[in-house]
Amino acid sequence: MRYLLLSFLMAFSVVAFAQKTYIYCGQLVDTKNTTMLKEMTIVVEKNKIIDVQKGYTVATAADKTIDLKAYTVMPGLIDCHVHIDHETNPNRMLAFQQNKADIAFGSIQYSKTTLMAGFTTVRDLGGSVSIAVRNAINKGQIVGPRVYTAGKIISSTGGHGDATNGLREDLMNISELNSDVVNGVDECIKAVRQRYKEGADLIKICSTGGVLSLEKDGSGAQFSEEEIRAIVTTAKDYGMRVACHAHGAEGIKRAVRAGVTSIEHGTYIDDEAIALMKQMGTYHVPTIIAGKSVADSAKKPGYFPEIIATKATTVGGLIQGAFAKSYKAGVKIAFGTDAGVYAHGKNWMEFEYMTQAGMPILECIKAATVNASDLIGVSDDLGTIEKGKLADIVAVDGDPTKDVKVMGKMVFVMKDGVVYKSTK
Repeated sequence: MRYLLLSFLMAFSVVAFAQKTYIYCGQLVDTKNTTMLKEMTIVVEKNKIIDVQKGYTVATAADKTIDLKAYTVMPGLIDCHVHIDHETNPNRMLAFQQNKADIAFGSIQYSKTTLMAGFTTVRDLGGSVSIAVRNAINKGQIVGPRVYTAGKIISSTGGHGDATNGLREDLMNISELNSDVVNGVDECIKAVRQRYKEGADLIKICSTGGVLSLEKDGSGAQFSEEEIRAIVTTAKDYGMRVACHAHGAEGIKRAVRAGVTSIEHGTYIDDEAIALMKQMGTYHVPTIIAGKSVADSAKKPGYFPEIIATKATTVGGLIQGAFAKSYKAGVKIAFGTDAGVYAHGKNWMEFEYMTQAGMPILECIKAATVNASDLIGVSDDLGTIEKGKLADIVAVDGDPTKDVKVMGKMVFVMKDGVVYKSTK
């Protein structure tokens, strides 16, 4: 009895005197109200924010303080469109030379780079090892952002996600290369169930052609509305949302009518598609930096095959204008960059391109926090610095409302209460 009482008192004392961390913020971005707050204190205990206070609260001797008085603090940023397991490279032979283990080892650096850039959460929209990477990060085996992944994408035959495009006939019939290709309602339903079985958090489909695949057209529709609806309905049954790669207007409209959660890219979006997206509450994830990056790479001789270079030059130059059109019309915007199409760690440049297109920087940051967490379905835990939220907190050196480029000067990164980058 005496031993039990002693154990209880020891446990109580650990709870009662658990160390808190007081983070002093010179400026704090209120992402919910898109305002800047001066001289604030965030109180963190373990992995949660337990209070946000005006002024610089005096900590006890037992507690820890982090001085960010010279910086602008905000919630951990969220990139809703990345490919954490690869990065742009002109060597087309890599796909035939790398085993999954090689790809996974490369992902270790990409993951760390992304986190150190201030992106504490990402939505991975297609990769061969992204589920394993997510699991390794969650187990603490590697350093990286919180990952929500679609695993392998779902594509139609000859579509953007068909890895056999442009290959000789015998290679086209390799089953592994066709594992993400479906046709007809039944195969669409089965593919969603398979992704669930494999451990995906969400579904990614391609309702139009793309830029970096060896198909001749990046804009044509590639799934019927009936097929997309089957995917969306099945995904909903399994508690998953659907992200849809779409450049062409018809493919966008079919996907939106069928109920996808987001349209990725949206290059040729038209007024009808915009009206449908507003009606359905569909998010637009613009990926402007991806368009600019592939257009720049297309200028380098031999970087892309001619068929890709032509599409990159055309499509890449239109994405920023498409974003401006949908944003100004009132479509919901979530921040996403298509990281991997360009070098990981430069995600912040999307903020610059978004402001160039007319979105104020605080709204851009809201798109990368509040809106992004809503799109993923994690608003209860992420997106704002509020009592009860997870302690994902970052800081930049400067005032982004005066110079958007300071979004690339990340000096402090905390994810889940753990500091990964510090000013000291």
